[in-house]
Amino acid sequence: MPLSEQEQRLLEEMERSLYHNDADFVATVGSHDSRPNYRWIVIGILIGIVGFAGIITGVATRIPIIGVVGFVVLFAGVLLALRRSKAPVSSSTSEPSGSSTRQKAGFMDRMNDRWDRRQDERGQ
Repeated sequence: MPLSEQEQRLLEEMERSLYHNDADFVATVGSHDSRPNYRWIVIGILIGIVGFAGIITGVATRIPIIGVVGFVVLFAGVLLALRRSKAPVSSSTSEPSGSSTRQKAGFMDRMNDRWDRRQDERGQ
């Protein structure tokens, strides 16, 4: 069932508000801007090949510890190859004074501050 015009406007307003108020969260969750780091991909593939060779060696020599170590190395290589570089987030909005203390504050502290500001705005 399609959204009504009012619901579409409300959704667009919520999206704009999210992009405007929480650019860090959008950049973290929406990792479309991040690009693959080809150096890490190549290193991960090479480590994965070494790990695969360790698994084969462990099976051929019937020494399970070599196979287990080979599997761990293979797994680490795959994780390294799938790692993406993080694009720097450039915020077009100016931060109020005291932004350095806000950046040092924890995630939940920042969320509580935003919640309090929104409640104060609604109360007025």
